[in-house]
Amino acid sequence: MTDDRELPRRTVEDLTGRRFGRLTVIRQAETKNYRTRWVCRCDCGQEKVVASRDLKCGKVKSCGCLRRNVSGKNKKDITGRRFGRLTALYPTQHRDRHGVVCWMCRCDCGNQTEAAASSLLNGTCKSCGCLKKENQDKIQSRLHHVDGTCVEFLEKRKKRKDNKSGFRGVYQIKSGKYRVSIGFRGKRIYLGIYDTFDDAVESRLNAEKRLYGEFLERYHEWEKKSVKDPDWAKEHPFSTISDLKM
Repeated sequence: MTDDRELPRRTVEDLTGRRFGRLTVIRQAETKNYRTRWVCRCDCGQEKVVASRDLKCGKVKSCGCLRRNVSGKNKKDITGRRFGRLTALYPTQHRDRHGVVCWMCRCDCGNQTEAAASSLLNGTCKSCGCLKKENQDKIQSRLHHVDGTCVEFLEKRKKRKDNKSGFRGVYQIKSGKYRVSIGFRGKRIYLGIYDTFDDAVESRLNAEKRLYGEFLERYHEWEKKSVKDPDWAKEHPFSTISDLKM
């Protein structure tokens, strides 16, 4: 015979504020399959819903980042190892957005910086940032600037994706028409406003042919002579020909 009397309800232990591994209990979640569950925040910033018994018995200690950190490359102790200009000093409490441990590193330049273990191991992080700056300075030193114009830039110019039209120097204005301009000798030259995109692009290309094309042609002619006769080059430094203008 079934006893229809109401059974006394089990008192739920309040776990709010308690820590279990990397998890801190925030609030009670909806009960599922007669199991009391809690919303927890992990030290890495992620939230996870965990059953009471899984927290208490230590089955779940993080949102999953702990498991990721102790697997594969991330479980290696890289103390004292060098990665480019960086020497790994010690692991910090910080994690990147993937939950990977960040290491405090000393750069050869003397600065200290944090870097994710994965970035060090796969070679994407090799310095505190000084290496990138030096490389950029080297690139700039190899470029040839004449009258405010970079020769290499003119030779490798491409379509632009940072304006509405998608073509360098061509910008669509509010009226729907297209404003065209071109940069040369450190200045911006206004070429006009056109009704159609094709007309605007044609105007821009004609200006490039007139300014950039002739500029490069004359520069390379001067460069050939300067290689053959450095003394002549010193006496005749290259400069933009005065008649090279719109």
